[in-house]
Amino acid sequence: MRKRRIGAVAIVVAASLIAAACGSSSSSSSSSGGSSNTSSSSGAKATITGAGSTFAAPIYQQWGSNLGSQGVTVNYNASGSGAGVAQLQAGTVDFAGSDPAEKPSEISAGKGPVAQFPIAFGAITVSYNLPGVKSGLKLDGATIANMFLGKVKSWNDPAIKSLNPGVSLPSTSITIVHRSDSSGTTKGFAQFLSAYSPAWTAAAGKPDKTVKWPTGTGAKGNSGVAAAIKQTPGAVGYVEQAYALQNNFTFADVKNKSGTYVAPSLDAASAAAVGTKVPADLTISVINSPNPAAYPITSQTFLIVYKDMCKAGVSQSAASGVKKLISYGLGAGQGVEKQLFYAPLPSSLLAKDQAQLNTLTCNGSPLS
Repeated sequence: MRKRRIGAVAIVVAASLIAAACGSSSSSSSSSGGSSNTSSSSGAKATITGAGSTFAAPIYQQWGSNLGSQGVTVNYNASGSGAGVAQLQAGTVDFAGSDPAEKPSEISAGKGPVAQFPIAFGAITVSYNLPGVKSGLKLDGATIANMFLGKVKSWNDPAIKSLNPGVSLPSTSITIVHRSDSSGTTKGFAQFLSAYSPAWTAAAGKPDKTVKWPTGTGAKGNSGVAAAIKQTPGAVGYVEQAYALQNNFTFADVKNKSGTYVAPSLDAASAAAVGTKVPADLTISVINSPNPAAYPITSQTFLIVYKDMCKAGVSQSAASGVKKLISYGLGAGQGVEKQLFYAPLPSSLLAKDQAQLNTLTCNGSPLS
């Protein structure tokens, strides 16, 4: 299949997700850098900037909307995990959103040590546009990998039929849709494929935020992939569950590490964290969880800041605003995540996040 590229689709899709889920509207704008701050008799106000994960964009936008009445304005640019990390390194944002944790090489390229806060889990769905076929088509890792390798070319291929006895499958050609930008969702999806297909790893390379796609159509962001799937009969792609639900997509039940076919859901995404080891720096990865109840392509997402934001060039009031955002996210914001179709953190991980939050400083002093 000849590769082609679809232009960027505006992140306004994320705003519609929020409106649909929460019955409220929010605004999101990108910032090229820095933080502007004002004060009033009602207390300090701050405008903070973030960029990165499109996977988590609805979360940051709704948190920001809710914090507006508390004097914190959050501008978040859903530019993709890779771009967000790069902007944090350059000091043009106050925080980054990234689905995979920052690598040591990325941290060393920045302005100092970072604190990485897991804030939510979400299912990466294998969504398809196949008229007449309902949600729940069964797919395993090896078959999905062969689809994205271009080896399984039609929906009635024997590999798919053997997993779905009794299901009438059309001969429609499969059109692969993948991310064109540097994407944490891509890394999570590629990690899953690599676990079941050495051929995938050999062709696409080591799982990362960008891979060498053997076939398919590229689109920017979760919203771009969702738009391409929606307009292309026979298409299949990987999108975060909130985007899949907003677009009324059908999506697969995927075979997990225990051999069970599991549908993407809040409960199945939450289950992915159970039994997964949490490192001291909280850089958890829940892809291909060993929990029998887990949906296997579940991703974590991180909010990343410098441990001493002020030394990295962030103003004190903006640093305090970022801390307020994180504090909200670890409290009332967890309930917001459920409304947006993300799985909140287990209490044990929340406690570790809170302990890390208390270590943030501004020029060496505790951050208020």
